[in-house]
Amino acid sequence: MTLPAARVILGLGPDEDPRPYLREFRVVRERLAEMVRNAPTPDLAERYQQGLSDMDRALAAVRESLEAVDLPEPSRVAAPAVRPRRRRLPVLVCLCLTLMAGVGAGWYHWQQLENTRIASLNHAARLARLERDAAEHLLNRRWPEATAAYDKIARLAPGSAVVPQGRRSIEAGMAEEQQQFAGYWTGQARAALEAGRFEEAADAARKVLEKFPSDHDSAALLTEIATARTTAARAAALARGRDFLTRRQWQAASQVAQEILSSRPADPDALALQAETAAASAKAAADLALARSRYQQALARDQGQFDQQALDWLREASSLAPEDQEITALFEKMASFTRTLRVPQDFPTPIAALAQARDRDRIILAEGTWQGPLIVNAAIELQGAGPDKTRIECPADAGCVITLGPAAKGTRLTGLTFRHQSQNGEAERFSAGLIQGATVELLDCHFRDACGHGLAVIGGGTAKICRCRFLDNGWNGAAAIGAGTALDIRESDASGNFEHGIESWDGASLTAIANRCDANSRNGIHADNATAAVVIEDNQLRRNREFGVVLSGAGSGQVRSNTVTANLLGGMVIRRAAPIPVTANPLRDNHGPGLTLERGLDPAAYRSNPLSGNTGKAILADFDFQPSQPGRKTPPP
Repeated sequence: MTLPAARVILGLGPDEDPRPYLREFRVVRERLAEMVRNAPTPDLAERYQQGLSDMDRALAAVRESLEAVDLPEPSRVAAPAVRPRRRRLPVLVCLCLTLMAGVGAGWYHWQQLENTRIASLNHAARLARLERDAAEHLLNRRWPEATAAYDKIARLAPGSAVVPQGRRSIEAGMAEEQQQFAGYWTGQARAALEAGRFEEAADAARKVLEKFPSDHDSAALLTEIATARTTAARAAALARGRDFLTRRQWQAASQVAQEILSSRPADPDALALQAETAAASAKAAADLALARSRYQQALARDQGQFDQQALDWLREASSLAPEDQEITALFEKMASFTRTLRVPQDFPTPIAALAQARDRDRIILAEGTWQGPLIVNAAIELQGAGPDKTRIECPADAGCVITLGPAAKGTRLTGLTFRHQSQNGEAERFSAGLIQGATVELLDCHFRDACGHGLAVIGGGTAKICRCRFLDNGWNGAAAIGAGTALDIRESDASGNFEHGIESWDGASLTAIANRCDANSRNGIHADNATAAVVIEDNQLRRNREFGVVLSGAGSGQVRSNTVTANLLGGMVIRRAAPIPVTANPLRDNHGPGLTLERGLDPAAYRSNPLSGNTGKAILADFDFQPSQPGRKTPPP
């Protein structure tokens, strides 16, 4: 750079001495350097750098001119007596300020343009970012965050098509989530309800309502759960009441009935339980009076020796009033005049005792579980400590738990449970008890869990049964088969059996009075007796999966005053081969016709049977039975 050009840049005159201003020039130069370093944009930095370079070249040219004439810088010479005028410094300052102002004005204009461009870019970028955020929230099902993002987009871009589409997606997603959530917990509630876990079911339904208070299905399900809970509690109370009834606890059974009636005054089952309890209590009082009469008769004959008549009276008295201690004591005394075999005191097992037994012997089994099978070939009394205390059992493939042959005529079984150890489905499905050609009395015994029938009577045998239970057997609870065979069953319970509760067929006779047949897989009572007698009276036939009573054949007898309710296919079926009176049987609330009559039977003959609440027709007349429908024959006993 030439010296004149340098003087112009620095604001010096042609002959003006630059030395007094060198310090100020350095200050200005440092200010320009600082502006280069702190420029906000690369363009401004480049402009500032150009000014700084021009100033550096100008200063270098001035220094070279001073060195050429060998003039010292101000710091190396004495100060002149009179300070030279600094008339050109304002010009220099003005030039620098002008340079800075020009550069600043350019920068400001550029900054405004840049701000406008950045604002535009920021608006688009912000929209894009909001759209990405909203899509991500939708994907992750974060509905409040997605809603907030679309609200911001709507404010930034009011006409955006993304907003309504996104809001529709939110609504659809929330509806789908509600459906999925509600569907899962409603399914859990339904499964728990069907399993009877009511509290678990209610908790599951409430989970839906806590999140979606307006879900009508869950609210309805809660109502259904409450109803089911009430129904189950009622059923449990009725079962408890009937158990009290079976155990002759009249006051407890009556109290259960009263508790149900206090909230449901017209409950038919509670009314029936109350009536049965009152009748059973009255009968128990009458039985006690008769038992005391028999006791007095036996007491009068007591001569300290065996007396069959007195023993029979006491046996009857003990059956009528098992709680009476005086009757029990005298019975024990007079029974001791016969030979008594005790297990395990005298014999280690029932099998060993039976091997030594003779007619009129009494075998007493202590509490516990004893191994069968037992074979009885003498007229004995086999006595346990009670069906809940003395049990006899054997494997299902080992045969019947107890078999009483023709030589066992006059045998009496009391206070025992007979059961198979498993229901293994062998081809030969043995019964728990078998009576073949003998007359046997059974009192307070249980026959349960048999592979076949609970008790089978065949070969002209007779079973006189009182207060026994036939539970959960693989075929019928109690069955009589064949001409000359008789089944007389009273005050007993046949429930949960795989076939019928009580059945007779092929010429056997049946007397069934005051029994309960409940929840059997086929019918409560099925009688296909050909020309033999059938008497079915005062029974409770409930909740069987086919009918309460099926009367397929009978030569004489009657069906009277049986309560038939809540059976799955209907109340009662009458075939033409059973032309006996069927009267005064309440048939109600069955899940099918109350009364089904085969073609050819006159409905007018059955009008005395009260019918109410049955599904479909009260009386289904002129029904055409198929050949396969008569009583199905079960396997050998």
